[in-house]
Amino acid sequence: MFSHVMLGVSDLEVSKKFYDALLGTLGLGPGIANHNGICGRYFYRSPAGSFGITEPLNGEPATYGNGSTVGFKMESPEQADAFHAAGVANGGTTCEEPPGWRDNGVGKLYLAYLRDPDGNKICALHRPPKA
Repeated sequence: MFSHVMLGVSDLEVSKKFYDALLGTLGLGPGIANHNGICGRYFYRSPAGSFGITEPLNGEPATYGNGSTVGFKMESPEQADAFHAAGVANGGTTCEEPPGWRDNGVGKLYLAYLRDPDGNKICALHRPPKA
């Protein structure tokens, strides 16, 4: 459904360090520079799509979307915990409830939420296979 997700950031190198660690837990390499002459960017590519961070093109400050969340699919609760821990260790802050299982009426999910250095809300989500 999606080709990519792009988030605006205020300090490109601080955010690159955060996302290199966070996405490294999913087996992705460091962000690839894609500076277009107007602003700096880094992309993280996988067979499932691309994730990018960018300085805003319009030169205005980067802001987070209140009510917005970017979710990353996890293979296991342990991977979600590693993802969350890597984020917190690299400038992120935990938010919502602590990582753990939730039953939200559509089935059991393992969720781990955090905010990146700019306040963007990130979620690690593991959905166990149906029995």
